Amino acid sequence: MVVTTQPHGEHTRPARGKADRGQVAMEYLGFLPLLLLVAVAAIQLGVAAYAASQAGTAARAGARTEASVDARGSGESNARDAVSDWVEDGGFEYRRTGGRDITVTVEVKVPSIVPGLDDWTAKRSATMPNEHVGSGF
Repeated sequence: MVVTTQPHGEHTRPARGKADRGQVAMEYLGFLPLLLLVAVAAIQLGVAAYAASQAGTAARAGARTEASVDARGSGESNARDAVSDWVEDGGFEYRRTGGRDITVTVEVKVPSIVPGLDDWTAKRSATMPNEHVGSGF
């Protein structure tokens, strides 16, 4: 290795051989698949969180409609309207239970950007006091 000395004792970087050229690019290319995998996993996690949020919104809309005396439309139709079309298209399941309190459970299929991860579902429930019980309806 050759080290050159500048005036006043300052050193410059060592002279490189031709074999060292491109080493950083090769290291970056080796690390790139890992970076892409982390990015895809982060995006998929975000899509799953969004689907869970949509299921919760739909469950609340459905429960509110089912429990209210003056609500318009059915609980299921209002729940479907509360969900983005691209989430609903994957699969949408609506269940209503209750007497004094109405519980609505909505389950949606999480859209997948990764092949093979098609089995995820997001399931959320909401409970509202039934206004029909005390009003004679």
